[in-house]
Amino acid sequence: MAKPPLTLYLAAPRGFCAGVDRAIKVVEMALRKWGAPVYVRHEIVHNKFVVDSLREQGAVFVEELEECPDDRPVVFSAHGVPKSVPAEAARRQMIYVDATCPLVSKVHIEAQRHSENGLQMIMIGHRGHPETVGTMGQLPEGEVLLVETVEDVAHVQVRDPERLAFVTQTTLSVDDTKDIVAALKARFPAIVGPHKEDICYATTNRQEAVKAMAPQVEAMLVVGAPNSSNSRRLVEVGAKSGCGYAQLVQRAGDIDWRALDGISTLGVTAGASAPEELVTEVIDAFRSRYDVTVEQIETATENVEFKVPRVLRS
Repeated sequence: MAKPPLTLYLAAPRGFCAGVDRAIKVVEMALRKWGAPVYVRHEIVHNKFVVDSLREQGAVFVEELEECPDDRPVVFSAHGVPKSVPAEAARRQMIYVDATCPLVSKVHIEAQRHSENGLQMIMIGHRGHPETVGTMGQLPEGEVLLVETVEDVAHVQVRDPERLAFVTQTTLSVDDTKDIVAALKARFPAIVGPHKEDICYATTNRQEAVKAMAPQVEAMLVVGAPNSSNSRRLVEVGAKSGCGYAQLVQRAGDIDWRALDGISTLGVTAGASAPEELVTEVIDAFRSRYDVTVEQIETATENVEFKVPRVLRS
């Protein structure tokens, strides 16, 4: 029987960003340098496939530093950690490698600088996300107030409305964040913001590609993990940009074929922590059922690269 035709639009850029690439490399290089086991505090990046493959190489994933022995190296995840974590590792004389994405570190430095200038910080982010926890943990308790929505802005209690600054999580929806920033500026006209949004280039680029693709497709799949903030934002952006069905899938096995019955156009993208081989796996699953024509929708080219920490280069 002839397979039904399907035009599969592939978003570009998609998948790994420079920060994720570097974080994975950090764990692999640590394993080569010190041998297994190397401990990793929190999932190095939010992707089960990546974490499982590093686990097979000898990485041990834990949630807290107290689960690590003193005599083995520990890597901090790409999302960043509160200041107390490296301080405790140093106190225990542990070897530690910080794989925090440089663009997250930039937000940490920004928060620190504002605080030194006597400003109280407001952070736009998701409560409990490791990146938000890490950024808020750069400053003493009460110095960083969290807002998640425009509504939160109306209720936030600040020390002095004249002495405020804001930072954002790097993986938020560009459009939603814009609205929250506008609400902050309306309520606190003196608030100081970053020169350029803290939302990172990769998050922005992946959302732009989805916006370009969404109106052209009947359905969209985002390859990514359920705990990946940037992947979940891509699903939301797809739905808001006019795609009738947008779904997050970890792997090809998660595709809901019944929901896709009868489509002739499909968009596929991947969050910043999803490896390209999982995208290929999804495309192959469609090839087995459809006569697939792949077209790329490219909205930006990326050539960012981050160096690994010095301790691994020697």
